Amino acid sequence: MIDLAELMSVADAALDQVVPRLADPDVRSNISVATKSSITDMVTEMDTWSEATITDTITALRPADGFLGEEGSSRPSETGVVWVIDPIDGTTNFLYDIPGFSISIAARVDDIDLIGAVHDPIRDERFRAVQGGGATRNGLPIHVSTKADLGTALIATGFSYEAKRRRAQAQALTILLPEVRDIRRFGGAALDLCSVACGRVDAYYERGLGTWDTAAGAVIAVEAGATVQNRQPQGGAFVAAAPGIATEFFALVDGSGANTA
Repeated sequence: MIDLAELMSVADAALDQVVPRLADPDVRSNISVATKSSITDMVTEMDTWSEATITDTITALRPADGFLGEEGSSRPSETGVVWVIDPIDGTTNFLYDIPGFSISIAARVDDIDLIGAVHDPIRDERFRAVQGGGATRNGLPIHVSTKADLGTALIATGFSYEAKRRRAQAQALTILLPEVRDIRRFGGAALDLCSVACGRVDAYYERGLGTWDTAAGAVIAVEAGATVQNRQPQGGAFVAAAPGIATEFFALVDGSGANTA
C-alpha cells in the first residue's frame, strides 16, 4: 500500500528546499535565460535549479520513485510512484517579478494523480490535496465557489506561446467574454486551478498545457469540489469550474471555439 500522507510529506520537503530562494526578490539578478518552443517561451537557470533541487530532495527520501519534469527530469519508477514536477509554473511572471508563478508537485500512481502540492512564493500560500482527503490552503480547508449564474462568473484562462494559436484564442474570447462577468489571465495554470479551488475565480479553461502544468492543481481543484475535465488528449481544452456552472460553462467553451483554439 502506498502511504499518501508520506508522499505529501515528501512533496512538502521538496517545496521547502526551493521556496525561500525563489521568493527572494534578488534571485532575478543576472540569471541566464534561454527559450524553448518559441521566443516567448522562456526558461531560466532558476527553473533548472529548482527542478534539480526538487528531484534531489525526493531521491534522498524515496530513491526508487520515478520523475516527469518540465525541464527534462525523467526516470522510470520502481515503486509505481511518478513525481510530476513543474519547477516554476509561470516563468515569464517570475522573470518579470510579477505575482502568479508557483512550484507544482504531484505524485502519480498508475497514471492517476493522487496528491498535489502547489506553492505561491509571493503570497506564501501552499495549496495541498490528497485524493479523497479534501484540499487546503496553508492548512485550512478550501472549497470552490457556490456560483450558479454563468453571467456573473469570473473566468481565468491562459494563452499559448504560439502566435497563430494566440490569434485564435483572442477570436474565441470575443464570443466567450460577453457571456461572463470578466476574464482574468494570471499567467500560471497551477495557480489558476488553485484559484478555482479556493473560489477566487469560478472557472478556468486553457488549451496546450503540459501534464506538469495541471497535475497537482487538478487534484487540488477536484478535492475542493470543482468539476474538472481534461479534453486535451482529444484536441480540446483543460477545463475546471464550480459545479453550479460547470455544464453551462463547458458548453460555452465549446461554442466559442476556445475548446479548439
